[in-house]
Amino acid sequence: MSTSGLPARERLVLDLGLHLRECVVPELGSLAGRAHAGDAAGGDVTFAVDELAEHALSAFLAEHARRTAWYSEDRGLVAPADAVDVLVVDPIDGTRPAMAGLESACVAVALAALGDGDPTMGAVEAGCVVEIKSGDWFLARRGAGVRGTRPVALSRATDVARMFWGYGFRGRPARATVEVLGDLIDASSVGGGTFELGSQAFAMTRVVTGQLDAVVEIGSRMVDEVPGMRAAFERVGGGRVLNNSPYDLAAPWLCLREAGGTVTDGWGRPLDRHHLLGSGHEFQMSSISAGTPALHAKLVRAVDEGIARLRGASA
Repeated sequence: MSTSGLPARERLVLDLGLHLRECVVPELGSLAGRAHAGDAAGGDVTFAVDELAEHALSAFLAEHARRTAWYSEDRGLVAPADAVDVLVVDPIDGTRPAMAGLESACVAVALAALGDGDPTMGAVEAGCVVEIKSGDWFLARRGAGVRGTRPVALSRATDVARMFWGYGFRGRPARATVEVLGDLIDASSVGGGTFELGSQAFAMTRVVTGQLDAVVEIGSRMVDEVPGMRAAFERVGGGRVLNNSPYDLAAPWLCLREAGGTVTDGWGRPLDRHHLLGSGHEFQMSSISAGTPALHAKLVRAVDEGIARLRGASA
């Protein structure tokens, strides 16, 4: 598709997302892409397909946006001295689904003014999520809504027992995570549906399309509130705490918020003040997303109760 009619910042975000998708899509399901190529700045394993995407990102920006800084999962911050804007990029959000050839893998790109070098989530001006397998995309501009190849169709669900929702287990201690989310899983596993999709960007944009009613990701809150959880996360994560960082959340957060959904951190507070550039636990964010405020409020209460159970069990 042509992006020539878009404002410059939105055009850059979408052009980059579509370019990275074109580079990665031939590698979907490739066994060669599963080779370990090192460790990312964010702490996760860098697979060969991640390295390919990172090279494509660097080459694209060197040609099309030399004065734009960028932050990615594998490289961290790359900032020319005269940079005004910064791109926050996850070239493959859902590397494991991508390596398995599944559809829940996306490119996530967000753009913000660099300012004093420490912008917050609230500074994000544009964001896009591009599905690698299908080529579908979502593009949001702050205060101007979201557009894309699929219509916005937010769920109006408010009943937890009929809820279709997603959550994450990668890098999280499974028993502790189920202690927090177990009541929600039990309540919705027959009358609704529960999904571990392997990509936060894919899951959150399923709320935009109405395929899911909610997404709950509470790993970071678990570490912050429950004694012993940091050690448990480091055990599963090979010495690192692996929860969602700004590069995972910035683009789908803006898309879902501009679609009219409700997105907060794991306590029900806005994400706007969280730092945009960084990885590691101090930058990571829990999140609760829903199509309706009523369902979101129920999820926050359920997470509060689950955290209390986990704290009691740990004590």
